[in-house]
Amino acid sequence: MSFLWPDPPLHVVLVEPEIPPNTGNIARTCAATGTCLHLVHPLGFEISDKHLKRAGLDYWPHVRLREHASFETFLADAPRARLWYFSKKAERGLYDADFRPGDRLVFGPETRGLPEPLLEKAGARALRLPMRGTAVRSLNLGTSVGVALYEALRQIDAAH
Repeated sequence: MSFLWPDPPLHVVLVEPEIPPNTGNIARTCAATGTCLHLVHPLGFEISDKHLKRAGLDYWPHVRLREHASFETFLADAPRARLWYFSKKAERGLYDADFRPGDRLVFGPETRGLPEPLLEKAGARALRLPMRGTAVRSLNLGTSVGVALYEALRQIDAAH
């Protein structure tokens, strides 16, 4: 394994991801950015799924991958971490956030997103991505992670 940074600048958290190629694509983005990828079970696929592996290509050895049995065990693993929850239902926009190194960017399952009670509890830490049209209900999970991750990295890089 080769990592550009000793500590990951950010963490991407996929809560109960359902579609293997989305997760593989996100893993590839995490490898490219030195970001740690957290997968919160239950998963909608096996970690050995050929579509997951194919989407991640040969970058899997460069992915900082952590698996968690549940969202509660994920929270217990880093109790002081700053969490940002992404949802089309959030009122606050992505560009209103102030990202810092070590933040966790949390995304829900492709077909249902994060649960309402979690978003309500998140308050100002719940963010949405801008969408100007009304013809599309939501963005692909891989696209959403990429947009949010690169904005957070842009802010972190600009601060240093």
